[in-house]
Amino acid sequence: MVEKQSGLGFGTSLLGLGSWNTWDRMEFGDAVALLRQAVDAGVTLFDVAHYNMGPHAEQSRTDVIFGRALREAGIGRSEFQLCGKLWLWDYPRVGFAEQLDVSFERVGVEAAEAVVVGDYFGPLDVPRVVTEVAEQVRAGRFLVWGVNNWRAADVVRALEFAEAEGVPGPRFAQLKYSVVRRSMAEGAFYRRFFDAGLGLQASDVFEGGVLLGREPSRKIGADVGGIRESIRAAAEVVGRAAAEFGVSPAQLAIAFCLAFEPVANVLFGVSRVGQLMDNLGAVRLAAEYGGEVRSAVGSLWLDAAVPADGA
Repeated sequence: MVEKQSGLGFGTSLLGLGSWNTWDRMEFGDAVALLRQAVDAGVTLFDVAHYNMGPHAEQSRTDVIFGRALREAGIGRSEFQLCGKLWLWDYPRVGFAEQLDVSFERVGVEAAEAVVVGDYFGPLDVPRVVTEVAEQVRAGRFLVWGVNNWRAADVVRALEFAEAEGVPGPRFAQLKYSVVRRSMAEGAFYRRFFDAGLGLQASDVFEGGVLLGREPSRKIGADVGGIRESIRAAAEVVGRAAAEFGVSPAQLAIAFCLAFEPVANVLFGVSRVGQLMDNLGAVRLAAEYGGEVRSAVGSLWLDAAVPADGA
C-alpha cells in the first residue's frame, strides 16, 4: 500500500496519476481495471483537467473517460482525491467559476480536494487571481490550491496578498521536476517557499517517456531550455544506474524525486496495470536507498542554465 501524507495541504497518497493523454489512449476496460488497481494499492490522487485552452485546446475527452471509468470501477467519491486545474490562458475572459462548472460536470463530481492554477506567460494580476480562487474555496468547491510553474516573484505576491487579506494562499507548487530538470525545484527561489511550508508536487518526472528511453508518439510537455536531445542521451545513464539497483528506470526516476525532502507527491502517467505496479516499487527504493539513488544520477542535472525563478 502507498502511504498517505498531507504535504499538499490535504490527506492524499504519496503517488498520484495524471490524466493528460492518458485515459483517452486506453481501451475503456483497461482504464477501469487500472483505476481499480490504483485505488486498491493506495494511489488515490488523480490530477484531472479539461484540456481546452491555450496550447491545450485539444478538446480531449480524457477527463470524461476518467469519470466514466471511476463509476464503472465502483470507486466511490470517498475513496479518491481529485486535483483539478484552473487555466490562466484565457483568464479572466473565462473565469474560474465557469471553468470549474465545466470541469466538474465532465468528470461527474461536485467538488475537488485541490486545484492547480497555472500555465501563463504574460503579466499576471495576482490579487485578482488570489481573490477569485478564495471565492471558490469559500463556495466549497475545493479545499486548497497550488501554483503550476509560476514565476517566483508572483508566488511571493500571492502569499503576501493572501496573508494581508486573510484569504487562502497557495499550499503547494506543481513543478516539472526530474533527474534532469532540477533548477526551479532545487533553486534558491522556490526553496524559500518549501522551507516556509509549501509542498512540492513533482510532475513530468519521465519527460513524457524520453527519460526512460522511449520515443513517445503522443504530445508531451514543453521542452524548457531546449534540453530534450540531451535527455535522450541521459536515458542510457538512467538505465545503467537502475540496473545497478536492480530496479526499472521508472522506479529510479520516481525514487529520485521522492528522496528530495520538499516533495510531497509525485505525479506520473501510466497506461497499463503492469506499469503502475512496477512504479509502486519506487516508494520502497526511495525509503531504503534514496540518498544513493540521487548520488548515482546526480550528474544529470541538465537544465542548470534555466532561470531558477521561473522567468
